[in-house]
Amino acid sequence: MSALVLRVAVTAFSPLAERIGADIGYSTAVVGVFGMIPTAMFALSGLLTPLLVRRLGLERTALTAMLMAGLGMLIRASVHGTAELLIFSALALGGMGIGNVVIPPLVKRYFPDRLAVISSLYITMVQLGTVVPALIAVPVAEAHGWRISVGLWALLGFAAAVPWLGVLRARRGRDLADTTGVNAENEPAGQAWRSPVAWGMAGMFGMTSLTTYAIFAWLPKILSEAGASAAFGGTMVGLFALVGLVAALSAPTLVARFRNPFPVVVVCATLFFVAFAGLLIAPMGAPVLWVVILGLGPSTFPMALTLINLRTRTPRGSAALSGFTQGIGYAVACAGPLLFGMLHSATGGWLAPFAMLSVAVLILLAGAWQACKPRVLEDTWI
Repeated sequence: MSALVLRVAVTAFSPLAERIGADIGYSTAVVGVFGMIPTAMFALSGLLTPLLVRRLGLERTALTAMLMAGLGMLIRASVHGTAELLIFSALALGGMGIGNVVIPPLVKRYFPDRLAVISSLYITMVQLGTVVPALIAVPVAEAHGWRISVGLWALLGFAAAVPWLGVLRARRGRDLADTTGVNAENEPAGQAWRSPVAWGMAGMFGMTSLTTYAIFAWLPKILSEAGASAAFGGTMVGLFALVGLVAALSAPTLVARFRNPFPVVVVCATLFFVAFAGLLIAPMGAPVLWVVILGLGPSTFPMALTLINLRTRTPRGSAALSGFTQGIGYAVACAGPLLFGMLHSATGGWLAPFAMLSVAVLILLAGAWQACKPRVLEDTWI
């Protein structure tokens, strides 16, 4: 339930952004600001969540995240000003960013013997929470208004908070004991930046996210300039997301079977390069094929989330690595759509933007080389 919450504030809002702007009164330029808030809040949450975990414990932090998400989504559906809409969108997305970070270590705490299966489950829920709100946002808004369409997802946030209340009642404070009872010499929370595993994970996660966000933003434009209709471009974005759902189901199990899964990353990088070449040279030659191949490339996203647990010894270490990886990764990802668009505007073509993404994939490979080695974060302080 918590994983389902982690993207709904983004994808329920994006299809309605211009409609909401026409009602509230913000300009098209402000839509771009709303587009940057998710990755910015995810990055900030990634850096701050390990501190919250140290004070509150994993379970209380998860409960806080769900309440923040629910409250932010509920209030923003009722506001009448741009500033309030931004503030409460940021609150909801901050809660979701905290959830991004705490779910991997919670999986490690409660399911250490089933990391791959549970990782596949929660990453699949994240993907469903990305796709479903986008599909129904416009029909619900046309039937009941945009406020209902945006606000109904608050119910999911509050519903996801309820099980954590039960978990906390059952543990009766042991979550805090688990959090504070770690030898200071092996304290991971403040030392992740000293580990090549952490920097490798950040590179792998960040470059995957940068590339994925750039494709989500610009794939319709690439295809429309090649002669496709707007409807076809939207369908291809949906296909890209759907293929990502397949990767979420399979990649964690695949990673868990390899002592060093770097060869799988090499395959993903090759898929990226083939898709880039296809979209650059003959975008309408076989667009469905290019998009399917492209959609398999970001299998490195669920791989990275699974490796957070496979490359740490304890839930505390997992929380530290998760926060560092997602904090740095999402901060870098913010630049993806912007740089891609700037390079297209500057050159008038797609060669330079795809060259930029190719460099990102090479950095992804370099990061994965470090992240995939069979060792754990707590043993790699420099």
